[in-house]
Amino acid sequence: MTVHQLNELLLVCSLVLLVAVAAVRISSRSGLPSLLLYLGIGVLIGQDGIGNVAFDNAELTQVIGYGALVVILAEGGLGTHWKEIKPALPAAAVLSTVGVAVSVGITAAAAHYLIGLEWRQALIIGAVVSSTDAAAVFSVLRRVPLPSRVTGVLEAESGFNDAPVVILVVAFSMAGPIEHWYVLVGEIALELAIGAAVGLAVGFLGAYGLRRIALPASGLYPIAVMAIAVTAYAAGALAHGSGFLAVYLASMVLGNAKLPHQPANRGFAEGLGWIAQIGMFVLLGLLVTPHNLGHDFWAAVVIGLVLTVVARPLSVFVSLLPFRLPWPEQALMSWAGLRGAVPIILATIPMVAGVEDSERLFNIVFVLVVVYTLVQGPTLPWLAKALKLGDRGEAADLGIESAPLERLRGHLLSVAIPTESKMHGVEVAELRLPPGAAVTLVVREQKSFVPGPSTVLRRGDELLVVATDPVRDATERRLRAVGHGGKLAGWLGTAGATGVLRGGAEGARRPRGGPGGARGSTRKGRGWGRGGLRH
Repeated sequence: MTVHQLNELLLVCSLVLLVAVAAVRISSRSGLPSLLLYLGIGVLIGQDGIGNVAFDNAELTQVIGYGALVVILAEGGLGTHWKEIKPALPAAAVLSTVGVAVSVGITAAAAHYLIGLEWRQALIIGAVVSSTDAAAVFSVLRRVPLPSRVTGVLEAESGFNDAPVVILVVAFSMAGPIEHWYVLVGEIALELAIGAAVGLAVGFLGAYGLRRIALPASGLYPIAVMAIAVTAYAAGALAHGSGFLAVYLASMVLGNAKLPHQPANRGFAEGLGWIAQIGMFVLLGLLVTPHNLGHDFWAAVVIGLVLTVVARPLSVFVSLLPFRLPWPEQALMSWAGLRGAVPIILATIPMVAGVEDSERLFNIVFVLVVVYTLVQGPTLPWLAKALKLGDRGEAADLGIESAPLERLRGHLLSVAIPTESKMHGVEVAELRLPPGAAVTLVVREQKSFVPGPSTVLRRGDELLVVATDPVRDATERRLRAVGHGGKLAGWLGTAGATGVLRGGAEGARRPRGGPGGARGSTRKGRGWGRGGLRH
């Protein structure tokens, strides 16, 4: 490649990125998932579009898609709150395994008996479309206010179910029949166990190291966090485990650890996630041949209808039966099983493996994803409202960023007071921070001043709080408690306040994972099943 060709390639890539970024604005106003617009950009510059770019390298698309999925799962894990997802883990685990099996069986039967596909092709397409897409689920759920229990299950499911589905698609795409189904089940269980162990180990070790090693520049922390997440994927895959599960769990551990410059870490990961989504969807749009899609349109509609109306609801009902969730929540989870780039990427596996009619399978999956994303994505907020599952009234959590002061054995906490925080109207003295912590500066309307004990805090203020190392955790718990409960947080029983009221050192010695721990959600509890977690 010459320098001139490189310059042309860079120009095209930058223009595509700019158009894709502008498309996000269109997506937010129209309610359409951005993935459809990115796919449209790829189709537009493809061989049947104005760009007339011929691209048919399924193997390269699969490799790039895997890399993009790793970044997307890492970004999703970093943004997942442990307090919200913890009570949802059992249900999400069952939905990601038993639910996938139910969905694969029903969808494959429909593809065989209604469309006439051979059983091998039918099982492949059943497995491919049974995975909910992490990028689609994360992007939609963070725009739709839902109960924490519903959001936790859906986010965890989208992070977990890629692993068993990839194993199934690879197994069905291999030459020769699968002799014993229980061997396949055992392989899936083993890979998931290895991936989970590697992901948790890498995540905890990475968090331990980042909290104790002061890097010379703050910009190095986001790079280190993403490097640790990618290490988890690679280590899990090389250990013959599920790399996708490993990267999601490792990222979730890192996202819930009190790392330095945590908001910057998440912002950097979010930016990489957007780039990964844009590149992945545009590439998938390039790979498809639009004039061939018409032949498989109705086959995709029929399979998608069975998947959406029968397979997904039944898999949700069977999986969540032991947890006794209310039917409105089950209905919403059934409709929120969004498909996106992941099924399209998985559809390249049989193409690379040389499975007969694999191009037709790819076309069916592509049409199915586009059609049903158009239907499900924009209607999800309406359905949540109709089922009275909106959750917009909850108090917003504080944004707290921590920077270590190594030589002083302390921490500088940057606290942003959001609009709905109950810290509005609280005096500095009423924060009742533990001994060893103090509010040193308040930034209000682009002006900074040193507060006194009677200074009243307001919405939009940014506080600089200095805390010594022993009371750092207790200080953050107290700030979050006041943010949710106001000046009477200790008497109202708001999580995180009690230990600090009895003294900062005592609060700091409380277990970090207990009520009101750092980054924990203090959403008003709805419980889990019967008598589950209560906040």
